[in-house]
Amino acid sequence: MSKDFNKGITQRIIFIQILIVVIIFLLGAKSFDIQIFQAENLTKKAENDYASYITIKGERGQILDRKMYELATSIDAISITACPKKIKDPHITAQKLSKILGINKKTLQTKLSTKHMFAWVKRRVPPDQANEIKKLNLQGIYFENDSKRFYPNKHLAAQIIGFTGNDNTGLEGLEFKYNSFLEGSSSKIRIKRDGNGGILNLDKKRRKDLKGNSIVLTIDKKIQFLSEQTLEKTVKKHRAKSGMAIVMRPTTGEVLSIAHFPEFNPNNFKGYNNTIYRNRAVTDAFEPGSAMKVFTAAAALEKGLAPNSIFFCENGTYKIGTFTIHDTHSHAWLSINQIIKFSSNIGTVKIAEAIGDKVLHNYLADFGFGDKTKIASPGETSGRLIPYNKWSNIDRGAISFGQGVSVSAIQLLSGISAIANAGKLMKPMLIKKIVSSKGKTLHAYHPQTIRQVISKKSALQVKNMMNLVVDDDGTGVKAAIDGYTVCGKTGTAQKALKNAKGYSKKKYTSIFAGFAPKNNSELAILVVIDEPKKQYYGGDVAAPAFKAIMAESFNYLNIAPEKTKPMIALLSTGEKE
Repeated sequence: MSKDFNKGITQRIIFIQILIVVIIFLLGAKSFDIQIFQAENLTKKAENDYASYITIKGERGQILDRKMYELATSIDAISITACPKKIKDPHITAQKLSKILGINKKTLQTKLSTKHMFAWVKRRVPPDQANEIKKLNLQGIYFENDSKRFYPNKHLAAQIIGFTGNDNTGLEGLEFKYNSFLEGSSSKIRIKRDGNGGILNLDKKRRKDLKGNSIVLTIDKKIQFLSEQTLEKTVKKHRAKSGMAIVMRPTTGEVLSIAHFPEFNPNNFKGYNNTIYRNRAVTDAFEPGSAMKVFTAAAALEKGLAPNSIFFCENGTYKIGTFTIHDTHSHAWLSINQIIKFSSNIGTVKIAEAIGDKVLHNYLADFGFGDKTKIASPGETSGRLIPYNKWSNIDRGAISFGQGVSVSAIQLLSGISAIANAGKLMKPMLIKKIVSSKGKTLHAYHPQTIRQVISKKSALQVKNMMNLVVDDDGTGVKAAIDGYTVCGKTGTAQKALKNAKGYSKKKYTSIFAGFAPKNNSELAILVVIDEPKKQYYGGDVAAPAFKAIMAESFNYLNIAPEKTKPMIALLSTGEKE
C-alpha cells in the first residue's frame, strides 16, 4: 500500500509539473503573441486613448500702417476642450457651458456624450467667459492656449481692414480679400494627453512657425485718425446720414486715409448693423454734382478752348427741350474760369455743347469714370457712364455738371489727383508690401501710371480755375488755408428719387474735392457728406472739413507754408513778419 501511495504522489507531482510547464508555455506564447504579433495594434490602441492627431493653424499675419503701426494683429486666447469619456453627466455639463458660451445645448450635449478622449468645445473665447467656466470646475473640461484676432485701435480704419469670424477667417475688407496671404499654414500634429484628457504638448512655438504673412498699407494711422475725427464732427454737426473722406498723394496714388462715419468696432462687429461694414468709398456709387465740372472744363481746354473763352449763361435759366436748367445765381456772360469759380450749370452745359458728346465722354472715361480703379479693396464699383451714342441732349448737359453719371469716391479723387499731377492719372495704392513671418519682403508695390489724360498746360489751367473757387467770392472760400494755394471744387448733388423719376428737393450729397499746394501738390482730399440737414451746399458743409483735414495733415507732415506774394512784399519793405 505504501508503494501504491508513493506511486500516486509521484504521478500527481509529475502532473502538476507538466501542468506548470504547460501554463508557463502558454503564458510565454501569449506574451510572445502580445509583444510580437499584436504589439502594433495594441500600441495604436493605447495611443488612441492618450494620444491623437489634431490640425492646428498658424497665427494670422498682421495688417500694419505705412509706419509699421499695428492695425490688426493676433493675441493669445483660450480655447475650451473636453474629454467626453471623463464627463459623467453630459446633459448638465452642456447646459452650464451653453449658457455661458451661447452654444446650442443639444449640439454640445451630443458632442460630450461620445466615448472619445478629445473634443473642441469652443475656440478663442473671451477671457471673462473662460474665467467664468473655470470657476465651475467641470470634470472633463480643459483650457488650451490659442490665438485670436485683435484690432488695437478699435474703429480706426475698420471699413478698410474688415474683420475675421470665429474661425479666424476673413469676412470683410482686406481681411477677406487677402485672407490667403494673412492666414497661417495648417499642420496635422500628434498630441498627448494626461490621464484626465488634458493636452500635454500643444507647442505654442509650432503656431508661431506656421504664422501667416503680414500686409503693410499706405495708410497713415495719424492722418486716418485726423480724418475720422473731423468727419465725425461734420456728420454730427449737420445731422447727416453718413460721410466719407479720402486723403491721397497725387504724385504716387498712395491712399493715406479712407474715413467713414458711422464707424464700427471690428472687435465686436456683431453688435453693429452690417450695412456699415463695407468700404463705401470703393463699393458705393453716387452722383458727383458740380465736382464733375472741372473734368468738362479739362476736356474743353484739350479741344482748343481757352480759359477766357466766354459763354452766355442765359441769366440763370436755360431750356433744353422740355427740361429747364437753373443756376443758383443768374449770370450773363462768363468765361470758363468764371464758370468753374461760380459753379454755373448753364455755363458748363454750353461748354459741353461746344465740344460735343464724343469728346466729353472720352475724356471722362480717360479720367477713369465708368471703370474700376482696381484699388486693393473688395467689392469695387465701376460707377456708371453710359456710351455717348445713347446720350440725348439733356443727357449731355446733365452729365457735364454731374447728373446722370455715377462715380465712387476713390474714382472721383483719382480724377482730381490727375489734375494735381500735371494731367497724369495714377492707380490708387492701398498696399505697400507683403512681408513674410520672418520679415522678408515677398512683394513690393510701386506707383503705377495709368495714362496721361490731359497735357501739363491744360492741367495747370484747370488748377488755376480751381484756385479761383476758394477766392473770397468763390463757392469754396471756406476751404482756403492761410499760407497755401488751395485748389478745389464744390459739389451739391440732388439725390435721385428711389421709387420715381427725377430728383429729391430735400436730399443732397455735399462734396468738396481739391488739393494743395497748387504747384507740387502734396495732398489731394475728398469729403462727401450724405444728406446733411438745413445747410447742404458743398461749400458750406464739406469745404470746412476739407480745410481741417488738409491743415492738420500739413502740420503733422511738416509741410511748410508757401512764400506767397504778400509775404515777399512785406519782407521787401524791411518790416518784421
